[in-house]
Amino acid sequence: MSEATTVLIGGTPAEGSPSRFSGRRALQVALALAAWWLVYTHLAAAASWLTFGLLGLAPGSALGTSVEFFVYEAPKVLMLLVLVVFGVGIVRTFFTPEWTRRVLAGRRESVGNVLAGLLGIVTPFCSCSAVPLFIGFVTTGVPLGVTFSFLVAAPMVNEVALALLFGLFGWKVAALYLATGLSIAIVAGLVIGRLRLESWVEPWVYRLQGGAAADLEERLGWDDRLRRGREAVGEIVGNVWPYVLGGIAVGAGIHGYVPQDFMASFMGRGAWWSVPLAVLIGIPLYSNAAGVIPIVQALLGKGAALGTVLAFMMSVIALSFPEMVILRKVLSVRLIAVFVAVVGAGILAVGYLFNLLL
Repeated sequence: MSEATTVLIGGTPAEGSPSRFSGRRALQVALALAAWWLVYTHLAAAASWLTFGLLGLAPGSALGTSVEFFVYEAPKVLMLLVLVVFGVGIVRTFFTPEWTRRVLAGRRESVGNVLAGLLGIVTPFCSCSAVPLFIGFVTTGVPLGVTFSFLVAAPMVNEVALALLFGLFGWKVAALYLATGLSIAIVAGLVIGRLRLESWVEPWVYRLQGGAAADLEERLGWDDRLRRGREAVGEIVGNVWPYVLGGIAVGAGIHGYVPQDFMASFMGRGAWWSVPLAVLIGIPLYSNAAGVIPIVQALLGKGAALGTVLAFMMSVIALSFPEMVILRKVLSVRLIAVFVAVVGAGILAVGYLFNLLL
């Protein structure tokens, strides 16, 4: 453990204190951000020069449009992703799954569902951690409905997706995604809680003895928090960049080769079946928020309705088939079916509502 780390034992800090955010460290961060911004603001010009100048592709052609989209969006999204994940990695040092479990244990369902949804946004979560988190929550007294609000909100209202949406589409779309995703998580948890389906959890889960939350927590200094941010970039960006580039490649193909009238008729407001079809298409896909957002961007640019695209995006993130397979270890098939039905109904409602209003 570094000198900058203090350990709290029984709520009493040991000797020493977390390191401060020094002026030298602040200058390094400021210079790095300035360099990031300088490169980011010149990406469009660089992509245009590379596509039409260096490669000599014809402006307005399908191939030229697709290549320019990819050359511009690939570094743009990856740079946004690095910045966002670094910041999120620092924020997550203030929240741990153990702390979240303690906060939610014993809460009333109504309050607990809202709190679980909010905590799901900032608490570290991935599909592979769904089972241990579920077990930890249920065995320490967190109600089943509250647990499901967390399990829905954590992947759906992904903070990386939220920041990328803000960077690519502005605060209105990001706020819309946040509000609707959080609402689905809260309502889904409330519905599942009211149905009293605890008996549909695999019996072996309840036979486990819930362990008490750890009494030992790190109190980190800023050097440690910045290191955690860098580690998060290496871990998350290092794992998701192929999906990001794959999503951008799909988006580039849509952007250059799919006629706007076709996409508008296929995923536009006029087709009542577009929203459920978008959900059905999204469920079997395996992607993450960072990988699906470039596809969302291309679909919207080709005339797809916002509600339909949101429904597609939410189904990919919240109802992915691989996550259902993982949850099968702790949930019966009947409970998984209820979970998919409740969350799917919420996603459909969001899609139809925003197609109607916007």
